[in-house]
Amino acid sequence: MQKQVAFEKIKSLVERFDEQKEFYKHQDYNETQTRRDFIDPFWKALGWDVDNEKGYAESYREVIHEDRIKVGGATKAPDYSFRLAGGKRLFFLEAKKPSIDIKDDIIPAYQVRRYGWSAKMPISVISDFEEFAIYDCTNKPKPTDKASNGRIKYLTYKEYITGFDFIWDTFSKERVLKGSFDKYITSDKNKKGTSTVDKEFLLSLDKWRVELARNIALR
Repeated sequence: MQKQVAFEKIKSLVERFDEQKEFYKHQDYNETQTRRDFIDPFWKALGWDVDNEKGYAESYREVIHEDRIKVGGATKAPDYSFRLAGGKRLFFLEAKKPSIDIKDDIIPAYQVRRYGWSAKMPISVISDFEEFAIYDCTNKPKPTDKASNGRIKYLTYKEYITGFDFIWDTFSKERVLKGSFDKYITSDKNKKGTSTVDKEFLLSLDKWRVELARNIALR
């Protein structure tokens, strides 16, 4: 039942975007509006407490807005950090406005991959709602990389309906807590790129898997 409710909510968002697509893709429609109108409701539909409506303490919040990480000696702030109870990060989500070309623009792709790599995340996501791209963050990015480098999966908003099973199985809170996210990020078929991962990163990923399994077992 919960999955069907989520599907209907996301389907409604898709229809709304499609009906006024030209307006939403106009340069004046900004990132904050995109987040409030589409991205936040999208993830809420998948079961995430985006606004901390449960009033959890900071260390137990499921979603952190403008998280803080060190990137090349500077402090950066990914738009969203999705976490397990206790603060263990699962993945970053970087939001853009729909006028940004996520499929081919190298700047947003480099940004989200750099965030993920610096924080030793397995994957990270970038979306302007019109587009949704998942990146493998186990390979060190270069500013000159094509936007397709390290990209595991790319969807357009209409595929949120046709590909809903994938979205639900991979990113819904319910499925994440049952281990589907862990299976997804450790699947060999989801890894792309040519750079090798350093030993420290591999150890970090192994610890991440153990901690994820422990969190799931406690529920």
